[in-house]
Amino acid sequence: MSFISIREVGPRDGLQNEDPVPAADKVRLLDALSATGVGRIEAVSFVHPKAIPQMADADEVWAAAQKSPAVRYSALVPNSRGAERALKAGFGEIEVVVSASETHNQRNVNRSTGESLDDIAGLIALLHGAGATAEVIISTSFGCPFEGDIDPARVAGIVDRVIADGADRVSFGDTTGMATPRRVREVVGLVRDRHPDIPLLLHFHNTRGAALANILTAMQLGITEFDASVGGLGGCPYAPGATGNVATEEVVHLLHDMGYETGVDLKALIEAAAMAQEIVGRELPSGVLKAGPRIPF
Repeated sequence: MSFISIREVGPRDGLQNEDPVPAADKVRLLDALSATGVGRIEAVSFVHPKAIPQMADADEVWAAAQKSPAVRYSALVPNSRGAERALKAGFGEIEVVVSASETHNQRNVNRSTGESLDDIAGLIALLHGAGATAEVIISTSFGCPFEGDIDPARVAGIVDRVIADGADRVSFGDTTGMATPRRVREVVGLVRDRHPDIPLLLHFHNTRGAALANILTAMQLGITEFDASVGGLGGCPYAPGATGNVATEEVVHLLHDMGYETGVDLKALIEAAAMAQEIVGRELPSGVLKAGPRIPF
């Protein structure tokens, strides 16, 4: 029986696309997710409050959260100032992001992809100097809302650069849900040919309903690590039409039914999804949340 690792991104990627949520509710959700058995959680991001006001209370939330020793927590940072805040808060796993699309990178961080890669090289050195690991997330890896198709060779070239600069891990972000099994095979296959040993994680949105098919395709290519967001929370404020991430409970339900282990208690996860739905005050897209863990036939 094989194990698939899920990183829960609802507390950060999910909530940053909603109206601002009180810190106490963020802590409540984070603590509930920590008790589900999920092995990794993206907890907060340390960004300027003018850029992402939903994450303005990251320090407060993280300080109040009940950290589980069984969970690996990570934080997203945009620059050296954010990295220093994350390190001061005690994070040992830190994510930085760059877009494969020039236009999306400009909209997201107001600089070119090349300029972001130069900054990331310095961030990796800073993080390693503090004893932390650096994961580079490549957004718009499978397509861009502004530019359309993204050449897999461009994504692979970015991977070449960040690996040369010392990145510990790489993640491919399907920022607007444009990924298909074909695109997954092309990107992952090309990168695996060049870097067979670098840990890869895939992050799919379900905008066009292909997320689960993409996960199964990636698993056939040997990928065992995926992001997912409780209830299907999330999106991207700088990518028009980017509706929610794939729902964690949908991924876990599928994997368990296929005989894979995730370490996650599905019942507890569905309860956390119901909490997330109550916190944001709207119906979330997760089918499992609506139907429960088992659907009678």
